[in-house]
Amino acid sequence: MDVFALTRALIDIESISDNEEQVGRYLYDYLAPLAARYGGSIERIEVEPRRFNILAQWGDRLLVTLSTHIDTVPPFIPSSEDETHIHGRGACDTKGIIASMIKAAEALLESGQRNFGILLVVGEERSSAGAYHAAAHPRGSRYIVNGEPTGNHLAIGSKGALRYQVAATGKMAHSAYPELGDSAIHKLIEVLADIRRIELPADPLLGPSTLNIGLISGGRAPNVIADEARAELFIRLVGDSASTKAALQRTVEGRAELKFVLEIPALHLGGIDGIPTTVVAYTTDIPAFRGQWGEPFLIGPGSIHVAHTLEERVPKNQLIDAIEIYQTMVKELCRRASK
Repeated sequence: MDVFALTRALIDIESISDNEEQVGRYLYDYLAPLAARYGGSIERIEVEPRRFNILAQWGDRLLVTLSTHIDTVPPFIPSSEDETHIHGRGACDTKGIIASMIKAAEALLESGQRNFGILLVVGEERSSAGAYHAAAHPRGSRYIVNGEPTGNHLAIGSKGALRYQVAATGKMAHSAYPELGDSAIHKLIEVLADIRRIELPADPLLGPSTLNIGLISGGRAPNVIADEARAELFIRLVGDSASTKAALQRTVEGRAELKFVLEIPALHLGGIDGIPTTVVAYTTDIPAFRGQWGEPFLIGPGSIHVAHTLEERVPKNQLIDAIEIYQTMVKELCRRASK
């Protein structure tokens, strides 16, 4: 099966987060003969019931690990293709990356390369459950090449994430007599307006922090003064979060409740001579690995601009190029690790 056919086969297995079992079984069955043929090993590593990571490795030592996630965001979109692209949910995030990594592994093994592996994890799109589990069970890898759509450029930096919920409370009343109530929605709107005016940090490499108010909910009915309202905030971090957290707390203090949800740090990553570089604004599984699988690199075919959209696709030429790039990186990083 060539890289295009494998990409389409993976896309056509629905694997929205929490429902990765079927694609996991397919990948295990695909990799198991490759492990056996070249004297390697393969494991299903349970993360939660019906959810497992897959680790295939070859050689006496695991020096370099090719890794990405097997889950996707909703909705499921089956595959299609034209002359230049493969389309469908996961085409670039990350079914095409998985296919390129596997094809790179096949070529490396055929050439005699060993001491590398493939780690495929669940749950990146929600909680990085698979990567956190892998971090708790390291195997001595010196380098990890994490696959996300970067246009086949090495990402030398990625923004982090800071998530909060802002919740306001009030008093219900008939909307004909607003003076008898206290609108939580009105309070929340005022707080959010002030939050949007916070001056956020910037970084010379990663650029400015950005703020998104992604969800707003609350109230009971159009003719009822709202007694509760809440919003979800997502800030893309570019450095230390202390000043941003303090500014949020000052802005909300005494007017609403600020509830911490999640923080993922911004990262500065390494490069390799001869591979062009970029900077990305999204977060990945890399922080969840906590350095336990080695020094991280971030690269993969496709554009993040079409990931998570109805137009998700991956260029066929980038899939082919990625096969060569992953081979080059495994050889170079194995060489470094063997010094």
